[in-house]
Amino acid sequence: MKKNREKPNSARMVAGFCWPWSDPLPDGTLKEDVVIGDFRMTWEAKNEARRLAPGIPRAALWAYDPNGVNQMGSIYTVQGFEFEYVGVIFGNDLVYEPSFGTWVAKPENSADYVVKRDKKQFLKHAKNAYRVLLTRGMKGCYVYFLDNRTRQLFESRLNS
Repeated sequence: MKKNREKPNSARMVAGFCWPWSDPLPDGTLKEDVVIGDFRMTWEAKNEARRLAPGIPRAALWAYDPNGVNQMGSIYTVQGFEFEYVGVIFGNDLVYEPSFGTWVAKPENSADYVVKRDKKQFLKHAKNAYRVLLTRGMKGCYVYFLDNRTRQLFESRLNS
């Protein structure tokens, strides 16, 4: 992230839990789970991961460790932390449906097995997750939307 080149450890990237969270590879490196077109990034390392390659912090240290800038954070590791800037990938697990004028939960697009088991509460949990992710930047927030209609909703609110 450009902001980290300007001021080290000042920004993080986070995403909705729409991609699997793999265990480390046999050499201790992390699989690039978050893939969008040509963009590829790893999640932070699981806390229980064994034998991580040098320079890869576990999830519990992701927000503190300067090497955390090389991994994508999730709702589970960003809560309680603020950064100067945050980049958020808004996934397809929560989309705005303009024909209904409402948010629609898409648990089939989630990799969060714990939350998606409770389909009745998934919408509530997804909304809360994005509220947390979108409020972690104290100076700024950059957002990439996978769903065009959701992006249009946010842009309409910014332009009014």
